[in-house]
Amino acid sequence: MIERGFVRPAGMLAVGAMLLLAGPGQAEMRVADASAQGHSHAGHAHDHGETAADQTIYKGYFEDAQIAPRALSDWEGDWQSVYPLLVAGTLDPVMARKAEAGEKSAAEYRAYYETGYRTEVDRIEIHGDRVTFHEGAAAVTGEYAPDGYEILNYAAGNRGVRFIFAKVGGDAAAPAVIQFSDHRIAPEVSDHYHLYWGDDRAAVLEELTNWPTYYPAGLSADEIVSEMLAH
Repeated sequence: MIERGFVRPAGMLAVGAMLLLAGPGQAEMRVADASAQGHSHAGHAHDHGETAADQTIYKGYFEDAQIAPRALSDWEGDWQSVYPLLVAGTLDPVMARKAEAGEKSAAEYRAYYETGYRTEVDRIEIHGDRVTFHEGAAAVTGEYAPDGYEILNYAAGNRGVRFIFAKVGGDAAAPAVIQFSDHRIAPEVSDHYHLYWGDDRAAVLEELTNWPTYYPAGLSADEIVSEMLAH
């Protein structure tokens, strides 16, 4: 059911990260020593013709000077959650591939992504400044404006950037703040993203275990699997 603030992703847990306000005129807030449980995006680097520098950024290694504000248009389009694909077993080949190269079994990776991908928001539409959250047959829409970005420093040594947008209009039930993470740190059209949302900017920033993930709605299940295996 859609309630005030819309449905927050399941598992929205604070992890006790320390927040340090940036200096005057700066857009970011740093999060020092975020929990190792956080999703650091390691292992998600793309190889669709990007340069070595791009690959390094995707893995979470970059300088502050490389970060630049982004517009909501970077995420324009119609997007589908991958959580239903995980539940249906469609992503099992992806989990098996991760097990071949990682330190967990396929079942353990599936459990990890079960927590990470979990959400009831199965579709998101982004057009102009309007973001519509679909939960089955129900939907709410908010109008959003840029609200800076935040840097997360992970215990593993790499970092991530969340680009923040605050609600300035629309349905009361739409979340007050949304935060995008897609392995990019400057203006660029996204091919998939993790989205965090809620009514408290700082509390949403502390979420590191649940990161609902969205791919273009026009991709088939097999195409999404192929994309994930290519990364």
